[in-house]
Order: sequence, then structure tokens, then C-alpha cells
Amino acid sequence: MDRHKAAVTQIASTVRSYFARREPYRIFHGSTNSTRPRPSTRAVDISALRNVLSVDPARRVALVEPNVPMDKLVEATLPHGLIPPVVMEFPGITAGGGFAGTAGESSSFRHGFFDETVERVEMVMADGEVVRLMEARKFVKTRYRRTRSVAEAVEIIREEVRKGNDYVDGILFSKDHGVVVTGELTDEMPEGRTPQTFSGAWDPWFYLHAKNKTAPEKGEEGSAPVDYVPLAEYLFRYDRGGFWVGAAAFEYFKFVPFTRFFRWFLDDFLHTRMMYRALHGSGESARFVVQDIAMPFETTEKFVDYTSSELGIWPLWLCPLKRRGPPTFHPFTTLPEGVEKKEDDMMLNVGVWGWGPSEPAAFVQKNRELENKVRELGGMKWLYAHTYYPQEEFWPMYGGRGWYDDLRKKYNAETLPSVWDKVHVDPAEAGAKKRHWLKKQKPLGGFYGIYKSIQSKDYMLHRKAQWKWKGE
Repeated sequence: MDRHKAAVTQIASTVRSYFARREPYRIFHGSTNSTRPRPSTRAVDISALRNVLSVDPARRVALVEPNVPMDKLVEATLPHGLIPPVVMEFPGITAGGGFAGTAGESSSFRHGFFDETVERVEMVMADGEVVRLMEARKFVKTRYRRTRSVAEAVEIIREEVRKGNDYVDGILFSKDHGVVVTGELTDEMPEGRTPQTFSGAWDPWFYLHAKNKTAPEKGEEGSAPVDYVPLAEYLFRYDRGGFWVGAAAFEYFKFVPFTRFFRWFLDDFLHTRMMYRALHGSGESARFVVQDIAMPFETTEKFVDYTSSELGIWPLWLCPLKRRGPPTFHPFTTLPEGVEKKEDDMMLNVGVWGWGPSEPAAFVQKNRELENKVRELGGMKWLYAHTYYPQEEFWPMYGGRGWYDDLRKKYNAETLPSVWDKVHVDPAEAGAKKRHWLKKQKPLGGFYGIYKSIQSKDYMLHRKAQWKWKGE
């Protein structure tokens, strides 16, 4: 705790000096899972706060610093037979990021957003959090339920969240092929079965595995197959390939075949931490759509119709979440007038991740059209990504800014950038932005991104990860 206290003292001193001078500042965490442009401005460096300070098995709580990534948190709690109720699927997402960024995952229909599992936060200098834990099991009994339409997928998700499942999410590969994935925690695996893993370089990427298991040509055999997945392997099942964003790298480097051999050979570069480094380093984040959208169950099919026709992005992720009403900066849904209500307390996160237009102005225009369609259908975006709303559109979405300004005044935060200041991307500036000539040349920009990711040495984190399945 001495190291922790010393780091907090230094941070407090820096904050105090900025406050005394009435100077705004940002927070430097040391890493990011956001695709927003990174502003160059004064910052408070909290990157040293990256440790699990304690795990109390009796009380089922963990005391963690904000920059603790999910894989390190799980590695710290599993030896005690415990895990956080909500674990973000990317190993590099941090406890602080999940708390502040409205992290909702496949267990959130039951436990809510990640921040709802946090019992206490010391807010003054963001120096630590107390995270509630739950009992762990050896395996997740994973069932893949094939769907044949968007409407069927939405209805099956609604059905599955009311059963005894611990995890529920879905993947739409197309309008007529989807899969709803459910998970039940268990210590038992039937005799003769072998665990299905996803962390090894020769293992399948999870989404490809789910697609193959439920392929229409498999007939009845593919209607609802079952795997037994070691718990941590399930929690981080989307890390390799970054859901399916890794497939876009093969589209970029057209001369590299998208085969199992090359996914094995290039495995170090195809984990989420490395891909985020490369995406930012290459400059391709400026034309890659990365948006999570909260949608009412009732209008999700219309939204998928829109993304299919206007963006052509597949697959799409579906994740059911508890709905929290305003005032809040958490995404929440509002049913459009004239639409029959079927859900009061749930909404769907639709993950839209894929290539957008290559020209900056066209990219901004498509994103603005997406924002307008989301509002029309009663949805709301997560704020980690590109957000183009002008202030006159942004604040009314959250019930005005009066309640927010009152909080800023109460906690002496009026000199800090507002939420809008932090998340807003100026459409005119972004549309006119010129990328460095070298990064515009394929595949040179991509190679530069890979170079920056290698410099980070983040590939070593997965190589040395202790959570990977090593057998009984």
C-alpha cells in the first residue's frame, strides 16, 4: 500500500496545481480501447495505478486500482474461486474504463453494467475501486442456438434472458443466419467431452467457431450444439480476432489469405491489445466504424435493416442489457411514438464494427446519418467512439445539462472539460483532415501500425497470461 499511497499523493499534488491555476486537463491512463482521436493537452498521469491491491474471499470483494485490466483481475480472483460478475470480453479493458465507460457484457442482462458491481469508488483522485465478486466455476456450458432471421434472433434473446442462464449474447452473420450464445456456469463436464478453448494460436476464433457450429448445411446437428469452455477462456473468448475486427486486417493486407494457417502464424498481432495499437498507429481508425448502439428490442430489426443497406457491415453483435433511465450518461432507450412496448427493463446493444468510407468527409457523413437513425429509432450510442453531435443535439438527449452542471459545481469540477468536450469529434475538422501521405499508401500505413504495436510489446501479455487453460 505504500507504493499506492505515494502514487496517489503525486496525482493529488498535480490535480491541486491545475485546480489552483484554473486550468483544464485530461487523464492519461497509459492505454485506451477508444477509437476517438487523442487530443494533445495537459494531462494527469495515472498510469502507475495498475495493481490489484487485495482480494477478500470472505467478503467477496477486490480492491483494485483503476488501470487494472480484466485479465489481471481475473488472474487475481480465480485462485480464490471468485470472478467479477461482469467481465469485459477484451482482456485489456480496465476496471476504471469499465466503470466510467458503461461496460456491458453478456452477463449484464443479469448483473447490469460493470459499474453496478462496484461497491465503492474513491473519486477525488480516482485512486482505487472496490469490486464485488461472485463464485467461480470450472466451465461454462455453452450452447449455440441457430436463428434464421433478425426477428427470430431478437425474440430468442428475449426468451433466453428469462431462463437460468449466466451469459447471453448473439451474433448476426447475415439476415438469415445468426446464433444466440448462452452460457451456464458449471463444475461438471460429461465424461468423454474435451474442453473447447479459444486462447491458443491454433484454436478457432470464437465467432468463426460459432458460425461453423450452426452452419445451415449442418441441419438439425447445427440447431443447438453445446461446448464446455473453461471459465476464463469463455470470458475472453472474443480476444483473438477482436470479435471479428481482425478479419478486416486481412482485407487490408489483401495478399495475406484469411486461412487458419495465417491466423496461427500471425497470432501475436491478432489480439485486441495489439490491434488497438496498430489501428491507431496506422491511422486507419479514422475510417473504421466502431460503434456500440443501445436499441429497444422493438426497433432492433429496423436498425439492422438500416446498417445492412447503408453500411453493409456484418457480422453484428447483440448483447442484452438492463436498461437504466435518466438522468445518466449511460446509454438508455426511448421507444418511438406508435411502437408497441414489449420490454420495460431491457435493451439490446448492437455492435457495429467494420470499414466505413475511405474519404474523411464521406466517413463523417455516414456517421452523422447513423446518429440520426439511432435517435429516430429510440436508441443511443456509447460515448467511447466517434461522436459528432453538436451541443444543441447532445445535451437534450440526456435531459439537458442542468443536473450535470449542478454536479460539476458541487464537486469543484467546473474547470474540467465537460463530457461533450471529451467525446465530441468536430465534423468539419474531421471531414477536412488529411492523413500523412505515407499512411495513406497501402500497405505502408498498415506496416507502420504493426511496427508501433510491436514497440509496445503487448504481445508478451498474452504469451505470459496465467488465465489460459492448461488442463485440470
